Amino acid sequence: MNRKKKINEILKKKQKKQNAKLHKSNKPRYISKAERAEMEKAQAEQTVEANTDTAINDSTTEQSE
Repeated sequence: MNRKKKINEILKKKQKKQNAKLHKSNKPRYISKAERAEMEKAQAEQTVEANTDTAINDSTTEQSE
């Protein structure tokens, strides 16, 4: 009885591990502190560029009127 039980436990463990590999986690990918800082810096630069572009466009439209 013990031998059968042990074999079944081993097979169940293997099956469980294989099923776990098939189903990927829904957890988002980890982003390190350095990467987050880099992303914030890039985003800040984009917003500054967008603000300067709109400011330049606004000033040119005011001058043409």
